[in-house]
Amino acid sequence: MSARARKKVGEQPESALSALAPVDAGDDRQADSLDPDIGWVIAQRVKEYRSSLGFTVEQLADRAEISKSMLSKIENAQGSPSLGTLSKLARAISVPLTSFFRGLEEEHDALFVKAGQGVEIVRRGTRVGHRYEMLGEMRGPQKIVEPMLVTLDEHTEVFPLFQHPGIEFLYMLEGVVEYGFGSSRYVLHPGDALQFSGEIVHGPTELIELPITFLSVIAYGTPQG
Repeated sequence: MSARARKKVGEQPESALSALAPVDAGDDRQADSLDPDIGWVIAQRVKEYRSSLGFTVEQLADRAEISKSMLSKIENAQGSPSLGTLSKLARAISVPLTSFFRGLEEEHDALFVKAGQGVEIVRRGTRVGHRYEMLGEMRGPQKIVEPMLVTLDEHTEVFPLFQHPGIEFLYMLEGVVEYGFGSSRYVLHPGDALQFSGEIVHGPTELIELPITFLSVIAYGTPQG
């Protein structure tokens, strides 16, 4: 490999694996710069696998040929295990080495939207006093949950009706509304909740006490592109 090629390889971003110490220098060796998130995820996965197999800390340590103290430190996110140590643990419990990093990214993904800063979207009924505020979508090309804040602040005799895939959950925050689902009618007061299949025609049928505000969360059965 040429010097140029070696430099290019060295410039690649560090992965979770490359953040670990590359070799064993004794069971109780601790690296200085293991990312806390990586250590926490490894701890959770090791404990999860050990518990599912019914091993004590001492039994798994003996099986993996590492010290009990090192395993205890790993499970409490206090130790920085080398790749060699993790390889021993992976062989001892018969899982791929990469399984210790499962959930490293997705389990720490969160979306925060300040009050009043959701994205207003246009749907049927918007022009007759209905406001729909999207409370954010998780990153990625697919979505499985759609949270929305709905505000109805004008009396109208025109009510938009909706149909969509998935299950919808409504939680009433303010006002009183009669909400239709198929041929059924439900009067919702603050604190009331309604959950139904989005495939059935639904929507407000009477605005009883304005202003009306409710949270709508649609959970899709399959990711929506």
